Amino acid sequence: MNRQIVSLAALAVALAVQPALAQQAAPAATRAAPTAAQADAFVAAAEKELAGTSVELAQISWVNATYITDDTDALAAKAGGRFTERQVQLATEAAKYRNVRGLSADTARKLYIMAGGVTLPAPNRPGAAEELSTLNTRMSSSYGKGRGTLDGKPINGSDIEAAMGDSRDPEKLKEMWVSWHDNVGAPMRQDYAAMTKLANEGATGLGFKDTGALWRSGYDMGPDQFAALTDKLWNEVEPLYKSLHTYVRWKLNEKYGDAVQPKTGPIRADLLGNMWAQEWGNIYDVVAPAGAGDLGYDIGDLLKAKQYDPVKMVKTGEGFYSSLGFAPLPETFWQRSQIVKPQDREVICHASAWNVDNVDDLRIKMCTKVNSDDFVTIHHELGHNYYQRAYNQQPLLYRSGANDGFHEAIGDFVALSITPDYLVKINLLDPAKVPSADKDIGLLLRQAMDKVAFLPFGLLVDKWRWQVFSGEIPEGQMQAGWDKLRLQYQGIVPPVARDETKFDPGAKYHVPAAVPYTRYFLARLLQFQFYEAACRQVGWKGPLHRCSFYGNKEVGAKLDAMLKMGQSKPWPDALQAFTGTREMSGKSMVAYFAPLKKWLDQQNKGKPSGW
Repeated sequence: MNRQIVSLAALAVALAVQPALAQQAAPAATRAAPTAAQADAFVAAAEKELAGTSVELAQISWVNATYITDDTDALAAKAGGRFTERQVQLATEAAKYRNVRGLSADTARKLYIMAGGVTLPAPNRPGAAEELSTLNTRMSSSYGKGRGTLDGKPINGSDIEAAMGDSRDPEKLKEMWVSWHDNVGAPMRQDYAAMTKLANEGATGLGFKDTGALWRSGYDMGPDQFAALTDKLWNEVEPLYKSLHTYVRWKLNEKYGDAVQPKTGPIRADLLGNMWAQEWGNIYDVVAPAGAGDLGYDIGDLLKAKQYDPVKMVKTGEGFYSSLGFAPLPETFWQRSQIVKPQDREVICHASAWNVDNVDDLRIKMCTKVNSDDFVTIHHELGHNYYQRAYNQQPLLYRSGANDGFHEAIGDFVALSITPDYLVKINLLDPAKVPSADKDIGLLLRQAMDKVAFLPFGLLVDKWRWQVFSGEIPEGQMQAGWDKLRLQYQGIVPPVARDETKFDPGAKYHVPAAVPYTRYFLARLLQFQFYEAACRQVGWKGPLHRCSFYGNKEVGAKLDAMLKMGQSKPWPDALQAFTGTREMSGKSMVAYFAPLKKWLDQQNKGKPSGW
């Protein structure tokens, strides 16, 4: 369940539609030796201007995402082009001040954020920014309007995702997988290659090796250091993933037979209950162990039995944050959010959280269905909104997460508290139906099918993009490069052979939308660090996965203190404020799933591991 966050401070790090700042800053750019005072003035002018110009872009982006037409596409492309052009100008200007002697720590940090804050940098020449924005908008909208087929009939994105989770017919699963990837991904291959070239030209103009190096520079360390950190983190959790992969492959073979899923080698991607094989929880019924696997409840069934509708689901999510001491969401949230899919128009259903005015115009955009996945998604998206509001008193350039992984981790860490105990407290689950300790393996396996299964996908999406940006994967091998990484990290293969007329990465929202993805990998690990810390704070003594901090105001106060920091300090400072450590690590996740790992290894005895 990977989602986009739209924090307009992050979007507007360098948006300006008026030329005022350029005129003010131009003389500084021509002087031989700019001063610390001029750097201070540049940053102050930038923040003042940005505070006044981000709302228009936000409103246009919102309308385009919730009302896709040729006209809103054109408006979004134009606004995005102006944004990118200005962003590159300011990033270039900021880079000139970064080595000035005597900079205050505050100005130095803001210049660092501005210089590296461009996701898709356009070349600094006339028309390039609008060309890049048009490509990006066209691909995003094409994704939003995308259709696959089921039984030969067209089916939209949110419906095909649900059907992939429900169907157990290998032929139908193959039809949906192939049609979605062929119809949505393949047509944007040329646009993506063109976008890559333009963005790389822009990135080198800003002093980076390529766009991937620019993306990796946003973590308070060098790009190569950051790549090494992601590899270290993966090495900590890879044994857990391999144990899960071995077990799931065996269960799929048991269900479908050798002809569909062999006992050895990789897993067929479309059998895992998800269009991208990124989370496997939808096929829990296929892998659940006898006895322990029957948890006695399904959250989706509980919601339906209590006659929940999508709005009530969101109100329940709000209630969790209120229980920690956070103020209720503003009334405008309920008036302006898209909680259900409109019947009369095309929209981007991919769930996202917005702060349109950088203060308290908080919104979510979802096409909510009454099911377990969307109940968890709501807790996740609201985590973005509460984070956005917590740091809204920071200077504009600090109104973002400590790093982008933090922003994704907050809601997921809260969602880890959707335990049976929590469900009882909110009157969804009958206390008599709380699973006993002998169901713990089932509870952990159900969690691991989403949390652990996701890890290699969370890593490889950007590994693929980094290699495309650097030229390690050439334009003529983009599909082969994707398939190679999917096999290497996930141990999966497509249900049919793919060739270079295809472009399967484009069938994943974040690729055409140019949303960096490593944040989700980091978030999967950070959420367990946050969760373990919160459980220590409440004095929890039982199994870690049974801990819920629902209703604990002390955890809420400590969490709020970290959230309020925004991006004002390097992320290790924020991590230390809540967890007591400055190191990102996979060890909390490994500790959470330790009983499951032991059980999986017993089940896997005598079966080959790996692929």
